[in-house]
Amino acid sequence: MMRLAVRLKPMRNSFWEWKASETGRKSSAGFVEAWRSLATSNGSWLREPIVRPMQDEIVNALHLGERTRASHLLSELGREGQALQAADFISILQYCARTPDPLFVMETWKLMEEKDVELNGKCYFLTIRALCKGGYLKEAFNIIQTENSDIYPTLPVYNNLLEACVQVNSLNHASECLHLMEQQGVGKNAITYFLLLKLAVVRQDLSAVRDIWKEYINCHTLGIITLRKFIWSFTRLRDLDSAYVALQQMIAMALQQKFRLTKNAEGRLSDLMLDIPIPCRNELTLNGYAKNNCTSIPSVAGYCDEKYSIKGFKFGMEAKKVEADGFSLSKQPISEPVVKLLRCSFGDLIHTCANSQNVLLAEQLMLQMQNLGLEPSCSTYNGFIRALVSVKGFHDGMEMLKVMQQKNMKLHDSTLAALSVSCSRGLELDLAETFLSQISKCHHTYPFNAFLEACDILDKPERAVRVLAKMKHLKILPDVRTYERLFSLFGNVNAPYEDGNMLSQFDAAKRINAIEMDMMRNGIQHSQLSMQNLLKALGMEGMTKELIQYLSAAEDQFLHRSTHVGAHIYNTVLHSLVEAKESHVAIKIFRSMISCGVSPTAASYDIMIDCCSIIKCYRSACALISMMIREGFYPTAVTYTSLIKILLKFEDFDEALKLLHQAISEGIQPDLVLYNTILQAASEKGRIDVIELIVEQMHQDKIQPDPSSCSHVFAAYANNGFHSTAMEALQVLSMRMISEEDNILEEHRLEYENLIFDEDLEAESKILEVFKDSAYLAVAILYLRWCATFGFPISWLPNQSPWAKRLSWYHASRLG
Repeated sequence: MMRLAVRLKPMRNSFWEWKASETGRKSSAGFVEAWRSLATSNGSWLREPIVRPMQDEIVNALHLGERTRASHLLSELGREGQALQAADFISILQYCARTPDPLFVMETWKLMEEKDVELNGKCYFLTIRALCKGGYLKEAFNIIQTENSDIYPTLPVYNNLLEACVQVNSLNHASECLHLMEQQGVGKNAITYFLLLKLAVVRQDLSAVRDIWKEYINCHTLGIITLRKFIWSFTRLRDLDSAYVALQQMIAMALQQKFRLTKNAEGRLSDLMLDIPIPCRNELTLNGYAKNNCTSIPSVAGYCDEKYSIKGFKFGMEAKKVEADGFSLSKQPISEPVVKLLRCSFGDLIHTCANSQNVLLAEQLMLQMQNLGLEPSCSTYNGFIRALVSVKGFHDGMEMLKVMQQKNMKLHDSTLAALSVSCSRGLELDLAETFLSQISKCHHTYPFNAFLEACDILDKPERAVRVLAKMKHLKILPDVRTYERLFSLFGNVNAPYEDGNMLSQFDAAKRINAIEMDMMRNGIQHSQLSMQNLLKALGMEGMTKELIQYLSAAEDQFLHRSTHVGAHIYNTVLHSLVEAKESHVAIKIFRSMISCGVSPTAASYDIMIDCCSIIKCYRSACALISMMIREGFYPTAVTYTSLIKILLKFEDFDEALKLLHQAISEGIQPDLVLYNTILQAASEKGRIDVIELIVEQMHQDKIQPDPSSCSHVFAAYANNGFHSTAMEALQVLSMRMISEEDNILEEHRLEYENLIFDEDLEAESKILEVFKDSAYLAVAILYLRWCATFGFPISWLPNQSPWAKRLSWYHASRLG
């Protein structure tokens, strides 16, 4: 400023000398003419650019892509006889900054330096802007750091430089820029802080955002637009607490009308509130923004105890009078710009709630919007649905979907994906597929993988084919999770409990090869789970040779990745070998597993103990039990089942029963598989005494029988000629298969009797249709219908049956 004053002093003296000598000439025409002559005599000040047509010609050449011609014209401009000024280059610099064209702006800058053109602030600003927008940060820094006695960079220049640092995510350049600003005493304005916020968000640096927040409220007055930008930053980094505090301050400011908004030339909102930096605001004020300022805001804590009802929402554009903690909201309508800012901020928080699975806060925010009279946008509804389904499931999401449909709002692809995932987890394949089919654009595989997983659980591989076609249509490349599911869905051909044959094994090999070839095309390697599912598919088809080959290949493949095949993969192979009665191969693999340094799990020991039942070696099983205990694993119901199975191979029922009672005394609850193992062996050997003891023990433990239990018991009595007892036992076990509680049986008695005594020819098909989701219940009703068909009366008090009473007495006497 001092240099500028010195340069203008002779000019002011000349003007007043001219004015004193020309006091009689006061016409405006004379004043303008004299002013122009004065300007010409002082270095052509205020003259029109002498080369404006040439500037336009250069700009046109650049616009047409004729860079050689533009450079030639620029050099011609430099040869003009008259001295050049900054104004003679403004149009060129403006075009370069707008395009941007950093190369031509550097060429222009070089010419200006060569011709000693006196720079002004606008020229300097446009040059830096062109370089920054073009990504030439180094050159921009060079110009700023060059010593220039005539002009210094202003805050807008530094903001342009900082914006370029944000765009390229360059923390080093940004730090250098801030250092230069501090050196030259250039402060920060709202734009500077917002650029710093954007840089922190890009770098996922939450601590930096919090530091900026503290610095800003310590030195500046918060405005409604500034709060909006801080809320955006906090939500992008999932800091819901800080974002919520800022939102409540924003609401208070909106209700108290403490703002003046206008639109700038670019159509963006700006705050006209005067902001004078206060260097050292005290700590009390700083804490007040985090705590005290929120006391006057309507509290939403009171809504936590209320039953949330989606249908209760009624939104309007005007604020409504609602009492909340003694605070009455304004009746005055909120201005449209403020409504837009508030809606965006609420929407940001609700979207973050969806990403953080914080459905409670999302519900509170929606209720607060209702109290403020803010109509949620389509985007906010979408975020709210995602928050709902992430925690509460798809049923609540479907209710909100109805509200959106009434308002003719469309679901975003991300919301459709979230709904589909929730439906897939609920095993609602029809709904899940419907939502997937509506997705128009998707960059993630997770909704499709979730559907494939549901298909795998329900054993519906045919449903997966259409979804795979949808993925291909959307050009979504499968990831390793997709292939994990594909091996499980399509790796084996036969249905469960069916043995493989040559034809099915050939088809399975083709499928596995096709999936692996697709993995190679997409550059995806096997994961532990994909390899496990592949090996499981081979085992289910009985392809033991290929199973061993793939295990060896997996060991080599994972070894190259500096890792080992997991114990769960070995367990899959061992289980398949034991199921195929390949006991010696299983023992070899188990020893190899230990020698490779892979520690067996409890499942590994259980599988090998089961293997001992094939080779009928109880001593080996006991040795494995010792190893198991030394490794810190304790026997479970599965372990005892395998041990008892070995004893039953030797028809040693007394020892098997002792082992059963030992397990019970040790606090191990036997499961249905264990009991069915004993029932099957006892039925085959005609040991009715053992069967009756086990049936009563199951009843005491409240373990419901299944169709296999009924079949073993019925066969034991029937094969020994006790047909009447067989029917009575079948009836009692069928009742217990429905429920162990007499009151439940009595509650559904009429419904079940209508099905049991139905004389319609299609009655059995009807029973299967009614209970299609509960196979055991359908079998129990069919067994009872069979008993009724043979003339046996149906009693709905199974424990009052003579057979049941006798078993209870027999069990008590044995224990006594």
